[in-house]
Amino acid sequence: MKPSYLGFDKPRYAWKPDINYREQPELYHVGKGEQGVLICEPYKSEIGQYWRFKTVPIAEESSRKIFELFKDYLLSDDFVGADMARKYLQMGYTRARRYANYKGGKKYDADRNYAPLQRGTGDPEKAAAAAVFYEKYKAAEAEPKYATLKKQWKHERG
Repeated sequence: MKPSYLGFDKPRYAWKPDINYREQPELYHVGKGEQGVLICEPYKSEIGQYWRFKTVPIAEESSRKIFELFKDYLLSDDFVGADMARKYLQMGYTRARRYANYKGGKKYDADRNYAPLQRGTGDPEKAAAAAVFYEKYKAAEAEPKYATLKKQWKHERG
C-alpha cells in the first residue's frame, strides 16, 4: 500500500489556498478527518502557529491554546474556524502518534518503492503528547454547539 499523497489530484481537491474561508465560508467543505487543515486561510495562519507536539509540556500548551481558539470560534458562530481548530487538534494526535510509531515520523521508504517502514521505532514521548491532543480533540467533538453547527452545515451544504 502506497501513501495517499502519491498521485494526488490537486485540481480536484476541494480546498484551495487562494480562498479566504472567513469571507467565503460557503466554499468550505467539512471533508474527512484533517482534510484542508494546511490550506484554509485565514485559519491555517491563526491556528497553525500554535500547533506543536515535540514534548508533553509543549503539547499541553499547544492543545490548550488551540482548544481556546476552538471555543472562541464557537462563541462567534464561526463553524469553519471551529472545524479547523478541531482538525488541528486531531492532527496533533495523529502526527504525534506517527512519530511515536515510526522513527522520524516516516511511515514509508521512498527508496524502496514506498514500502512500509517498521513500526515501534519511534519516540515514546510522542505517544504521551498524542494522548494530550486526543483528549482535547475528543472534547471538541463532544461540544454540543459544535455538533449542532456541524450537522446543520452538512445538511445545508452536503
